[in-house]
Amino acid sequence: MQYWIPKSLVLGIAVSLSGCSIFTNDAHHERNYRANAPVKAPEGLAQPYRDPEFAMPVGQYENTAEPVSYRAPQQVLTVAQGSWVEQGEEAARIFFDKNDGIEDLPAFIWRAVDGVVAMHNAGLESDNKAQGSVTTSWYSLIKPKDGWFWEEAAEPSKQKFKFTVEQKEHQRTASIRAELVDYQGDGELTALQKNHLEVRALNEVVSEFDYQYRLLQVEMRKRQGVLALELGFDKNGDSALLTEKGQEAVLDRFSNFLERSNFTVVRVDREKQEVLVRYEAPESSVWDSIWGEEAVVLPIDNGDYTIKIAQAQDTRTSITWKDSEGNVLDANTMNNLHQALITLLRQKGLTI
Repeated sequence: MQYWIPKSLVLGIAVSLSGCSIFTNDAHHERNYRANAPVKAPEGLAQPYRDPEFAMPVGQYENTAEPVSYRAPQQVLTVAQGSWVEQGEEAARIFFDKNDGIEDLPAFIWRAVDGVVAMHNAGLESDNKAQGSVTTSWYSLIKPKDGWFWEEAAEPSKQKFKFTVEQKEHQRTASIRAELVDYQGDGELTALQKNHLEVRALNEVVSEFDYQYRLLQVEMRKRQGVLALELGFDKNGDSALLTEKGQEAVLDRFSNFLERSNFTVVRVDREKQEVLVRYEAPESSVWDSIWGEEAVVLPIDNGDYTIKIAQAQDTRTSITWKDSEGNVLDANTMNNLHQALITLLRQKGLTI
């Protein structure tokens, strides 16, 4: 009935006997068979007898191998929007696609290069941007860490780089390559160290490109806010604000914008397409002017207002303002209100 016990026992014995073939080790390494130096007898005692037939030389072996540096090549960082690298690329090169808002892609890349050069307080030794390349003056890509004042500071190495920009025929993609053309420092550079410096210089340009494009995106959002809100007339001929957005989108987005502009949204009536709001001018302080964040006061009185969302005479959407008594705000007030709202849109980077 318990015939499995002998089988399991046999299997366990077989595994234990075959352990030498399963678990390998270096027990038979030559370092384990070296002879130590003979025992030195204390003064006054005879040295032990050593049979010369079995004498073995004292072996000397290094327990640790020589340190070897295994460093991978530096990686090009594709942190900027629309940036990419070709697989198997050995040179320090990166490609940029033409993102929204960039009119001249090579010029935008050169702006990033100029920003990096200015950051290092350097200049251009050779400026051939029209032909697609520039060569920088000397600057230190890697600076030593600050130490104590009594410690002697190490002299940083200096480099010169050549940046080459190439644009594809369809003008939607351009690449930039960094090449180390001269070096001042202790010792000679290996091919791997040269690659590290080139990629590091290129990554600085990529980071600057990303920073410049983020600034451009902010400006684009500001321009979109200005263009999205215009002064005109509704279908009844009353002065109103006009936008290309649909009525439902304006009803939601304009309400959110007003809440961030010292308005209190009392009620949103989707059936009548109206928004009832209450305005209270912000209180400005001396700290606002010091920090450059002075609040914008709208050219309207504090109180309740009804904002009517409707279709204008054309395909656009009209935004008509009425005071608490139901009177439509006159053209002069709407003009001043339009300019103040534009200022708010610019400050907050919002769109309607």
